[in-house]
Amino acid sequence: MPLTISSKDGLVDQVTYFNKTVASKDMSGYYLLKNGEFAYNKSYSVGYDFGSIKRLDKYPMGALSTLYICFSIKNFDSDFMKVYFDSLKWYREIYLIAAEGARNHGLLNISTEDFFETKHKLPLGLPEQKKIAAFFTLLDRRIQKQRQLVERLKNYKRGVLQSVFSKNYKWEELSIEDIFSCIIDKNHPDKTVLTIVQGTGTLPRNSIDRKISYNAESVSSYKKVKENDFILHLRSFEGGLEIANEEGIVSPAYTILRATKNISPLFYYNYFRSYNFINEKLRIAVEGIRDGKSINMNTFWKIKVPFPHYELQNYYASFFSLIDKNIKKNESLLQALEKGKRQLLQKMFI
Repeated sequence: MPLTISSKDGLVDQVTYFNKTVASKDMSGYYLLKNGEFAYNKSYSVGYDFGSIKRLDKYPMGALSTLYICFSIKNFDSDFMKVYFDSLKWYREIYLIAAEGARNHGLLNISTEDFFETKHKLPLGLPEQKKIAAFFTLLDRRIQKQRQLVERLKNYKRGVLQSVFSKNYKWEELSIEDIFSCIIDKNHPDKTVLTIVQGTGTLPRNSIDRKISYNAESVSSYKKVKENDFILHLRSFEGGLEIANEEGIVSPAYTILRATKNISPLFYYNYFRSYNFINEKLRIAVEGIRDGKSINMNTFWKIKVPFPHYELQNYYASFFSLIDKNIKKNESLLQALEKGKRQLLQKMFI
């Protein structure tokens, strides 16, 4: 089984992670890694500037490219070492020997010999190591249970949306152009520049951690949106429409929809992001293949969507909101647990 290292998920099957195998057809030169052994991925990613070291826990064995450094643990508790490598305290030593690869493709130029000569400050007593490992093992289980709860809640919401929007209710149906109009309101360079975050709506561009480049001189061509306007963006054929959380301006590449009838924005936000809309309605307007896909706007405006009476829209919107609040509460708890673990790891090792 060809494996890869995910900084978040550890050593995982390539098919599970990439939805395909990216290993060479001939893997005779690959390393065989057995359950309980470790591998170092020298490729850096966001938050993991010097790569990741992970233990193989999910499978009895697997094959790894020779770009990885593979090793087993001796004289130390394996569970404790797993905790140590999760702490990233070992980065200090790697920093001293690391150099970026000549091709600048994100692979650190670290030799196996230099890697094994790095020095680490660790408790020598096995009882202390086992206590530390046992504590973090319990914490990891709690985090995993919280992660599973969040995923179950998200699956529940997807099921609710599928149930609500796929049932053959006797709802009136109108075309999108009967409910919304296309807004092109430019020349507002003084307004906040917003960016799209799928599943969240819009956020001020300067509040996003990742750098998004744009020409400040071109903002006069940006389109003004008001709160609760809907936005058809470049990846809407995958994730549906987004909603404006506040007034501001967005890229001129987007199409702005503003309701011309009395609607519940939250009802339509959930509908426009549902499987039923994306895969059963919107796909008829999608043209092209792979990344060349686009939406035929003439077809888009003619798409029929449900238009239940306003009170019923609000009823469902309130129900969706309760689920969202529950998801958000449990996501916040998950983030707090993960942050707590990072802080404890930071303090645990010198």
